[in-house]
Amino acid sequence: MIALYCRKNHKQKEKHDGLCEDCRALRDYAWARSEKCPFMEQKTFCSSCKVHCYKPEMREKVRTVMRFSGPRMLLYHPVLALYHVYNTVRAKHLR
Repeated sequence: MIALYCRKNHKQKEKHDGLCEDCRALRDYAWARSEKCPFMEQKTFCSSCKVHCYKPEMREKVRTVMRFSGPRMLLYHPVLALYHVYNTVRAKHLR
């Protein structure tokens, strides 16, 4: 989702791994938080977690990326988008 957001919003010529510097930092931060998550075995998405481990600034950046990329995922990755919706609905019913 970060790659889709970066490709459509940051038209910089100097990109490494297909991401600009800001988006690469956001991706690396998200990976680091996921690797250290104590609840990763039981939960599906950070938005459904009771403990928010992201810094407020980074959480807002992720929200911006998700708001932009979420609807577009149906066009670029329809199976993943439907899987995400399914897991979101299932997580709400398990609460």
